[in-house]
Amino acid sequence: MHQHCHGQISVMESQRKRYAAPSSGEDSSGERGLLHTWKGYSCSVTPERVLLSRPVLQAALGTRHGVLLVEGGQVYSFGEFPWKQSQVSEVGPLKPVLESALSGQRVVAVAAGNFHSGAVTEDGGVHMWGENSFGQCGLSSLTVVPNPTPVAVLDPDTSPPHTIRVLELACGEQHSLALSAQHEVWAWGSGCQLGLVTTIFPVWKPQKVEHLAGRHVLQVACGAFHSLALVRCLPPQEARRPLPDKCGQCNQLLYTMTDKEDHVIISDSHYCPLGVELLDDGEARLEPGRSPPLRLQSSPSEPLSSHTSASAPGLHPSITDHTGYERRRTVAQNGEVLTTTDSDISAAGTDSGRTVGGVGGAGSQNSPYPDDQAVKEYLKKLSDTSLAEETAKMTIARASFQPPADSLDLLTSDLLPGVMPVTTSSALNSLVSSCASAVAERVVSTCEALSLKKRINCYNPGVGGVAGAPGGVPGGFPGGPAEERVRLEESMQGKKSCSTGDIREEEAEGLSRRLSLPGLLSQVSPRLLRRASRPKVRAVPLTPVGGLPEAGELLPSLQTEVWSWGRGEEGQLGHGDNLPRLQPLCIKCLSSKEVVLVAAGAHHSLALTAQSQVFSWGSNSSGQLGHMACPTTIPRLAKLSEGIRVWDVGAGAQHTLLLADGDCYQPILYYSGQQVREAAQDAPQDQTEGYSYTQQPVLLPFCMNLGYVSGVFAGGQSCVALADRNVTGFIASLHELAAAERKFYCKLSSVKNHILRPLLDLESLGTALGPASTVLLQSLARCYSRLCHLTGQHSASLTANLRRRREVKSLVMLEHASIFLDTYNEYCCSVGNFLVMGGFHALAKPSLDFFGKCPELLQRLAESSEENIPLSDLLVALFYLPMRHLHEYGRLLLKLGTCFEVSSVDYQQLQDGCSKFEALALHLKRRRKEAEYTYQFWKSFPGKMTDSLRKPPRRLICESSNKALTLQNSGRFSVNWFILFNDALVHAQFSTHHVFPLATLWVEPIPEENTDLYGLKVISPEETFTLLACSSMEKAKWLRSINQAVDQAMSGAGQRAEPPISRTASYTFYKDSRLKEATYEGRWLAGKPNGRGMVKWLDGRIYTGTFKNGLEDGFGDYVMPSKTLNLNDHYQGHWKEGKMHGIGTYKYATGELYEGSFQDNMRHGHGMLRSGTLNSSSPSVFIGQWVHDKKTGYGVFDDITRGEKYMGMWQDDQRQGTGVIVTQFGLYYEGAFNNNKMQGTGVLLSEDNTTYEGEFSEDWTLNGKGVLTMANGDYFEGTFTGEWGSGLKVTGSFFKPNLYDSDGDKGRAVKLGRLAVRPEQKWRAVFEECWMRLGCEAPGQGENQRAWENIAVALTTSRRLHRDCPEMNLSQSHNITLESLEFNPQQHVGPVTMERYDRIRHYLIKACDTPLHPLGRLMETLVAVYRMTYVGVGANRRLLLQAVNEIMSYLARIFQLVRFLFPDLPEEGGVIPEPSSDPQDKKDSNCADTQLESPKPGRVVSSSSLLLPVLLPRLYPPLFTLYALEKEREDDVYWECVLRLNKQPDMALLAFLGVQHKFWPVSVPVLGERTEVVSSTKDACFASATETLQQISTTFTPSDKLQVIQLTFEEITKEVVSSLENSFLWSMDDLFPVFLYVVLRARIRNLGSEVSLIEDLMDPCVQHGEHGIMFTTLKACYYQIQHEKTT
Repeated sequence: MHQHCHGQISVMESQRKRYAAPSSGEDSSGERGLLHTWKGYSCSVTPERVLLSRPVLQAALGTRHGVLLVEGGQVYSFGEFPWKQSQVSEVGPLKPVLESALSGQRVVAVAAGNFHSGAVTEDGGVHMWGENSFGQCGLSSLTVVPNPTPVAVLDPDTSPPHTIRVLELACGEQHSLALSAQHEVWAWGSGCQLGLVTTIFPVWKPQKVEHLAGRHVLQVACGAFHSLALVRCLPPQEARRPLPDKCGQCNQLLYTMTDKEDHVIISDSHYCPLGVELLDDGEARLEPGRSPPLRLQSSPSEPLSSHTSASAPGLHPSITDHTGYERRRTVAQNGEVLTTTDSDISAAGTDSGRTVGGVGGAGSQNSPYPDDQAVKEYLKKLSDTSLAEETAKMTIARASFQPPADSLDLLTSDLLPGVMPVTTSSALNSLVSSCASAVAERVVSTCEALSLKKRINCYNPGVGGVAGAPGGVPGGFPGGPAEERVRLEESMQGKKSCSTGDIREEEAEGLSRRLSLPGLLSQVSPRLLRRASRPKVRAVPLTPVGGLPEAGELLPSLQTEVWSWGRGEEGQLGHGDNLPRLQPLCIKCLSSKEVVLVAAGAHHSLALTAQSQVFSWGSNSSGQLGHMACPTTIPRLAKLSEGIRVWDVGAGAQHTLLLADGDCYQPILYYSGQQVREAAQDAPQDQTEGYSYTQQPVLLPFCMNLGYVSGVFAGGQSCVALADRNVTGFIASLHELAAAERKFYCKLSSVKNHILRPLLDLESLGTALGPASTVLLQSLARCYSRLCHLTGQHSASLTANLRRRREVKSLVMLEHASIFLDTYNEYCCSVGNFLVMGGFHALAKPSLDFFGKCPELLQRLAESSEENIPLSDLLVALFYLPMRHLHEYGRLLLKLGTCFEVSSVDYQQLQDGCSKFEALALHLKRRRKEAEYTYQFWKSFPGKMTDSLRKPPRRLICESSNKALTLQNSGRFSVNWFILFNDALVHAQFSTHHVFPLATLWVEPIPEENTDLYGLKVISPEETFTLLACSSMEKAKWLRSINQAVDQAMSGAGQRAEPPISRTASYTFYKDSRLKEATYEGRWLAGKPNGRGMVKWLDGRIYTGTFKNGLEDGFGDYVMPSKTLNLNDHYQGHWKEGKMHGIGTYKYATGELYEGSFQDNMRHGHGMLRSGTLNSSSPSVFIGQWVHDKKTGYGVFDDITRGEKYMGMWQDDQRQGTGVIVTQFGLYYEGAFNNNKMQGTGVLLSEDNTTYEGEFSEDWTLNGKGVLTMANGDYFEGTFTGEWGSGLKVTGSFFKPNLYDSDGDKGRAVKLGRLAVRPEQKWRAVFEECWMRLGCEAPGQGENQRAWENIAVALTTSRRLHRDCPEMNLSQSHNITLESLEFNPQQHVGPVTMERYDRIRHYLIKACDTPLHPLGRLMETLVAVYRMTYVGVGANRRLLLQAVNEIMSYLARIFQLVRFLFPDLPEEGGVIPEPSSDPQDKKDSNCADTQLESPKPGRVVSSSSLLLPVLLPRLYPPLFTLYALEKEREDDVYWECVLRLNKQPDMALLAFLGVQHKFWPVSVPVLGERTEVVSSTKDACFASATETLQQISTTFTPSDKLQVIQLTFEEITKEVVSSLENSFLWSMDDLFPVFLYVVLRARIRNLGSEVSLIEDLMDPCVQHGEHGIMFTTLKACYYQIQHEKTT
């Protein structure tokens, strides 16, 4: 009740930090938190100082006791403690006692109710003590709690119930409230002020107030029997949810529609008796568009009264006679009938006009004692009111009607839908609601209010009457005109309550509702209709919704609501009536007032706003509300002199204490309410003789002696002030900073309310400004209100800092200066933009109409003292005023800094903050000058060009109207005017002008030594021209200006003397034929696109990639829409000088895909084209050489549909020259092609070896001489015609060779490959490209050094490209490979040694491993073409010879490349000398058993030994498949024999093969143990040799396979030697049978293929060595096994 926890800063958080003094150590504990206490306000009162060893942080006062929290978290009590059993039941206020029960606990907040107290500890625990008869201490079974005792606040919804952490407490007479860390409210004790849904009291255990669940509660306060909560408004997105159509509580329709004869009434006046609707998500909210309820259902069984007048018996609508009663209106309020006439209203209007903002008027009367006459009249009014209220209470037993909402002021309240400030029958309500919804505008004057009233003809004066009144007499109240007059005055006081300063800010959302129904608007004033129909200029909410996004939780919220509940006999709930509320209910009229603090006295309530105003309501028996307005049931402003800004409040039993800023920044105290006379101190409280009455707050004269007061508290009859002494000036400076911010916020709010809002509301605004400037004004208003809002939040934050911490580190403006700097920047920008566009000039006329000829208000607010200043200049000065405040920030931060040691962190922070704000102030001053200069320029500029060049953000820097700058080589009579703006250089001529954007402008001075011209060369993307200055000074000025402007346009800094020549910018071409109307965005270099960038053409083409000198160059991505197919062509690859050049991939819109080389935008070089997909009409793949977009040279064409593959020569997309075709049916053709057909000599073989050799004319069509040989050797010779496979015509001879004519037979066999393309002719383009990459024009012609440089460049650029494109990312191992390739192994010249040969070999292996290396790319391409050729249909056994020859050709050509890179490498067959002594000696010195060793590989240099290990593994699958097909029949015979012979056990097989007995193993190792060989043993002899030989299938190269054979021989030898146990030498006769046995047991399926492969590809130098002999042995075994059955 009589205390409050300040502000919205978390108490826990604020207390956790020590109450620290600045680092200079200025204020010791003796200077901080000094406590002064007193009662009343007479001149003789002197506060008494309470002496404590530590600074007091917080005080709370009950009726006759108080609680103090001191630094360190200890709690002291003073006053009377009837709950203490010990003798210490009373302590003088000057001698507080320590609450020892709390020692060991660190308390962070305290609270005091009338007769009980509470404390919150650091961990969020609650301790209570004192009177507990009503459960207010939350401890059951105790009527008093003598000492602080823990109270558990548990959440019953969790299992197990977990403890709720509490931030602050508030205590009343019979109840207590706690605010949790989740910002929810918990209550315990007795009475409706708990806000709980219960009828059983006391509530012993703390329970959550469910109606506030889901809301963010910032603070709670308790009166004797009522409660207040300060709640953050819901964020806008929640507020804008679609509204339900039925009430969630009573299930009645929220909107009703009634048909009348000529109009429809839509009513949204539903009233739910519970007052609040609980939504599903637990968040409480008022019914949409409904005013607060008048009375609550007292019990669940009570029926709900209907809202229509017909349902209340005895209430008859009596339609008033227009002539007699038209000029009257009746308002029901608190159950009375108030009749007012026009004259009264006008009187009230003038009266209310006198007290603008609730300030002034009686404020000048500063006597501490009120005028007795006025008080008597006021008290009489109050007693009349209470009498009328009592009568009303008796008569409204069962009736329920709609109350006045928010405020009773019909003149100035907003006519917002459903919140109707009139009390009427349902029909009237509905009509006024619907009118209000339709017009949705504020009624701005009494005339309009009356004109609206006059047109509502069905007005019912009897509505104030109540059911049960005798005879249905309206009102049912006794008494004549006198009572009516009193009631009338009271209602007029109601009108005064909302003066101009108190007009609710209407939000854009509120204005967006419209109803347009026929006949509805006919009853509304024409003027209102005009206002509703005119185009709405203002759609700008002047209160930023949700505050500044970046301010977040840093600053207190200003968008708050005050909710109240409990008893309301004295109007302390603020809902405009005296009824109790069982549930929290929002006081709507405070919702837009930015309340930052609430306080509750015994029977009155206070709300402090961010604008330093105090609203008060409730009991005013001693003037504690600070005003004499009636009724006191709604919040009204306390009367204070102008310029008094309140920033802390305290409320006692019958008094109010205010802490405020006066003329100086030392705080002053005001008191209103009960005067406590010395003699009457002990009189009972309910006697009033000893007390007097204040009409308005009275200044306490002693306040200046207290020092710097940081907080005030009140309770019972007492007052307490906490003060600090100002020792080093730190406290004074902190107070000055906060006071300055509060004053500044009031100033900003005043401008917003009295200037900005009225201007935005003007009817003539849109026409005066025009659409463009109107938008700018709205933007200005938005930025202004954002700045205003930030200032309000900051002033609340500084105020909270004064009350709590008083330290530097909690100043938001230091830690988060950017929020302030950005907001000011944005605001200054919006004012400048409006000024530049002539907005203030255009605004002058509507302002003149509004403010009149002598705008004193404007002059006063703009702080202008000049006479006769033009209105537009006055407006400019007014809106630039906030910039001055930045200097104030700088000055005050500097002043604070002087209180600290220069070396301290605080000093550094303050110094930094000061320099930031000062720098911004200077910057914005410059910006203002620029804007004014630009505005003056546009006034003098010729009109036609102004329209196209004048843009809001554009500022003038300099211009050449004085002929200081001319164009070189311009005509004698030409006019060239150059204007430099902050974003462009404009060249204006007679009627035309050209704009050069600064971001793409380069300027360089032309040296003067050889000419007398002062020239500047200006480069733009499409034009270059020279400007001549009249002097070197002028030249330097323009050069500097342009360079600075360019730098600023790019980076916003403008600090560099010269902007970078390379930069990023966007530009749209207008002239360039290739790029016309295309937009380029990316890097530039001296006027040309250079580096990464993107071009977009209007026709949809897009290029993204690198540029060089204005052209596409490097890697790029190009998309080109195809008009016919509605798809895109897409190229991704390399470019050169604006054309596709190099490797790339082109996806055609048709579905074709080309991967390969390009040149001059054409396919040129090696490439692969895939046409169609596998399921389309003509899928085919071509891989080979292209010349100028056509297939020319060697290529392989796979026609998947026809099942044919062509391998041969092409010209101009046609098969031309020699070639081979194989089909999926086994046909094979080799021979000549002409014009895409088989034409000329050729050879055709079918699957069964039928062969035709002769002339062809078409595909598969024989025509001419030839020989046809059958599979059995018979042949035809003659002339053939017809298509193969469909009947041939033969003219010729048939031959059947003699069985014994073997020689002739031999002559007939066809040699294949003669008519095919020679191997070295194949894939020449692939090798040429590799040579090109190494920098050679033709194979072998070029410089070695350049080749290595090209390799290095290729690797580096590829790595960079892959790094820039995440989708092309490289693996880690790939990166390592690339790094290892960056060194050049070709460093020293001279003969190649073995060591260097090994290094070269390793280099080649790595190089061929990555496609980024030219050799690796070559390898990858060769593998691709080889597979393309010999896989699928190409897997034809007749192609084996060509496949082998192709590999040999690859080896020779790659070896040529390798020898070019390593010139010292010997040529094919050359020998590298051994590093050691003569090899012959070495061989002789070897042991005899090493004779089987082959020569060490690598001594003889050959292409196969160097390159096959790299190449063959990749080509092995297709090659081996061909071998397997070729050897299929032989291998089948061999395999059958292997299977048959392997059925025999070991000994039988050894005997069968004729192995000598001495070589038979006696015992064999099985699982590590030797086992005897018996007749049944199988697969055990020579097992290790067998396993070794099986590895031949897992190796690829002939040398590896030969190595396996050698190891097999060694294993056999090892086993034989172990059984013979003496050395011996093999003879071939002994060895062959043993080896044959091993070969049989090894069971190698395709041994014939393996043997042929080794034979074909074996290194020639090996053939005659040991390896050669061993291979011959294996080959002999193969043939032996095939013929085994015959032997």
